Amino acid sequence: MASNSNHSNHSNHSNHSIHSNHSTPTERDNALFEAGIKLGSLYHQFVGAPLSLSGIAPMEDAIKNSIGAQPYVESVSVKIDEKRVKEELNETFGYTELKGIMLTVRVVIKYNSVRAFASMEYDEKLGYPLMKIDKVEEE
Repeated sequence: MASNSNHSNHSNHSNHSIHSNHSTPTERDNALFEAGIKLGSLYHQFVGAPLSLSGIAPMEDAIKNSIGAQPYVESVSVKIDEKRVKEELNETFGYTELKGIMLTVRVVIKYNSVRAFASMEYDEKLGYPLMKIDKVEEE
């Protein structure tokens, strides 16, 4: 039983430490959170969607309109790489699916006095469509 008692005390101490160190999120925290949510939702909502060469511009517009309709979005730009789409086209049916490697996205989030600039772009070195915060401005 002594072992359980020690474990219990350790757990209580750990929980106490976690709760005593919390702080209220700042406007900056919220702006960065919103930027991450926008990029993550865009990726998981649209990657895998059927895409043809003639559908590139409409897909870019659909993504812009979808993300732009969400709270705190000041601007959004979307570019689908036509060259990469061509490389992936199924010759029989003339379409492929949208992939992260094809997307370059930039969002600007305005949360009260904070503006967060974030992007998603394929990183050749990492072999991954990297999402990142590019800049933060505070008024």
